[in-house]
Formats: sequence, C-alpha cells, structure tokens
Amino acid sequence: MNRKLSLFPLNSSVNASGRLMFGKHSAVHLARLFGTPLYVYDIGTIRHNIKVYQASLQKYAGEAQLTYASKAFLCLALARLMTEENVGLDVSSAGEIFIAERAGAPAANMHLHGNNKSWRDLEAALQAGVGRFVADNPTELERLVQLTAGRPQPVDIWLRVTPDVRVETHHRFTVTGTADSKFGLPLAQVETVAAQILTDPRFETLRLTGLHVHLGSHFHDVEPVAVAIERLLVVANSLREKYGWHLAELCPGGGWGVPYHPTDPPMPPAPFVTGLVAAVEQLCAANRLPLPKLILEPGRSLVAQAGVALYTVGSRKTIPNGRTYVSVDGGLADNPRPALYQARYTALLANRAAEPETETVAVAGPFCESGDILIDEVQLPPAQPGDVLAAPVAGAYQLSMSSNYNAALRPAVVFLDENGVKLVQRRETVEDLIRRDVGSN
Repeated sequence: MNRKLSLFPLNSSVNASGRLMFGKHSAVHLARLFGTPLYVYDIGTIRHNIKVYQASLQKYAGEAQLTYASKAFLCLALARLMTEENVGLDVSSAGEIFIAERAGAPAANMHLHGNNKSWRDLEAALQAGVGRFVADNPTELERLVQLTAGRPQPVDIWLRVTPDVRVETHHRFTVTGTADSKFGLPLAQVETVAAQILTDPRFETLRLTGLHVHLGSHFHDVEPVAVAIERLLVVANSLREKYGWHLAELCPGGGWGVPYHPTDPPMPPAPFVTGLVAAVEQLCAANRLPLPKLILEPGRSLVAQAGVALYTVGSRKTIPNGRTYVSVDGGLADNPRPALYQARYTALLANRAAEPETETVAVAGPFCESGDILIDEVQLPPAQPGDVLAAPVAGAYQLSMSSNYNAALRPAVVFLDENGVKLVQRRETVEDLIRRDVGSN
C-alpha cells in the first residue's frame, strides 16, 4: 500500500479509520459530496513541482522561462494558477487561447503549437498577441505572411525541428522527434526555410527568434534531448555564419515522465533539468554561441501526480478459472489512455485503504467497448458495490482527452489546498449534451 500511496499527491495519507486522505480532506467525503467520477487536484503538489523546475532552471547561466504544456489539462482555475506562479502557457488551438485569455494569462507568455494550425487558430493568436508562433511547416509560414501583411511590428517565430532522435516512451504514439513524425521540419530542410525568412522581403513581418524541438511524451532519459539540441545548434551556427543570425531563444520542449505504477522507477525532474541546462551551456560553448533564452514546456510532470480520479464500484463479475472484473462508473470516456496507449495504472479502495489487498482484479468501466478497461490487473481488498476506488496520477491527458461517448457526462473537478475545497468545473448535465443541437429548445 505504501508503494501505491507514493503515487498520490504529496500530502496523501491513510488515517486511523483506513480512509484515504489528501491533507485534511477525505477522499470518501469528497466522492459523496460531489459525486463520482470526480477528479481531485491537490494544488500544493502542483506548486511544489513548479518550484522544483524553477529552482533547477535558476542554475542556467542565461535567461530561462518555465512554460506549461496546457494540452495536459487546462481550465480557468489552472491557467490562473500558472499565471500566479509566473509560468507561461504552451497553447495549440484557438480554444486553448480563449481559455487562457479568459483566465487572465498574459498572451505574451504564450506560444502556439500545432502541425496544421487553422486560419482561425492563427488569427486568434495574432489578435490575442501570443508571444511566439512555433512554425511547423512552410504552408503555415505562407499563411502567416498573408495574415500579417501590413503589420507595423513583426511577429516572433520559432521553427520546430524534427531532428530524427528517438526517445524511449511507453508507446510509439508518444514519440514525436523521429524522421517519420508528423510534426516539424526535417533537419535537412530547416536551414533552407530559415534562410527564406531571413532574406526574402515577403517574410519581413516574421522575425525568426528561436528553434524548438520536442522528442516525445513520458520519457526518462536526458541524453537524447542533448543530442537533439546539439543538432539544432549546428544549424544555428551555420545560420550565424551565413546570415549573421542570432539564436535568441531555444526550446527543448517537455515530455519528462512520471511514475504511474508502483513498479515504475522514480523520475524526479530536477536531475533532468540540471542535465539539460549543463548540455545547453556546454554545447553553446563548443559552438561559440552566446547562451539563448532557455524555455522548457513540461505538462505531465507538473500536474499528473496532483490529480486523483475517484470512482464508485458498481458490480463484480468473476469468471470461473478466469479474471474477476470490478466495474466502476467511469473509464474510457474520462480516461482513454489505457485504450489508446495501453497505459498502466494502479488504485486503492479509498474507504478501505488499510485492509489487506488479497484479491487481484481487473477494473472495468461502464462503456460499450471491450477495451474499456482502466486497469488490467491490480490488487485490492475484495471490492463491493459502493466502495470508492481512487486511481492516482490522473492529472494529465485524461480530462483533456475526455469525451461524451455513450452520452457520458464529463466529471466535476475540484481543487484542494490548505484553505479548503473549491469546485472549479461542474459535472456536465444531460442538458449540456444537447446544447449544441439545432432546435433543441
């Protein structure tokens, strides 16, 4: 149980009554108060993770900035929290820009990603004053040239580079830096595209300020990132020699992993950031380049451990000479990661967390798919209808990828801290399901 508990928010414990606690807040009480499925975020854990990153970045001899990859999970309350902590936002759509703006996040501290940004995305970013456009391909640059024609001030551009460097992640779908990736400019094309921006008068409204790379999501080795940075700096050096260009900003992306399962190794971010900082400093010195501003954009490693999904057990099914299924009231619709990526999770019974875990079961959701299995295998006390199941490391890439499959209602979200409990997203209602339908009223 202790190994499982280490995956929960930092203030988690089991009290004398055997109930899972987040600080002074009972998981069972929260489930009863707000209903299930329920997503609980511990704000103290998020703030702690931000401080770890920021303290590590302070060791960089140049200027540095921490940015949150909002695709991991974004709502008004979380965008406000990041702004309070001086964390920028990586956004990837007009929708994410809208949420960030409504939360009061400074657009100058945002940068816009995407391999196929629509006209609407680009227009929204320009209107908001988004600080950086991470250009993914020549088509996007042509669109920006058209949209920025006549602007008195140029917009700042990074080129996203695909350096053909592989990182080990838990699934091939989360690898983004290899030659076959849909993202970014192939390494051999970067200098040609950069030269066009720097020399062609048509591109005078675009100002190339930096290079960007992102190798994947949920990896745990800094060495491939250092290799990718080295390849980018070779390009930067060549552009300096040929065109007098100065690399002002460098973004090695994010993607650092977190433990999801008791058998996963620890993945503290501080050694990753420290190693990254050292690599940038050493490689810039080797290429005789001044230190650029260093921007990191973690998502998962800032918020994943802070989140816990709470479910209610509904039924059991024991197959003779086979598995026992424990079914809960959430699954594929609020967490598609096990179906998409075969992601592994664990769980506790929040109301019986101190009892011996004598039974091995599969945890299934209620949706009409055989692939709706949240956890293939987990040890629990014999679960009964009404028990509250708590699945940790639920803070990233769950709600942001959720759906209304089977007309499911997306869960409520609460934030916890020492001051109390705050509902930040209400549970959807059945009326929400038809709100977009023409003639629904």
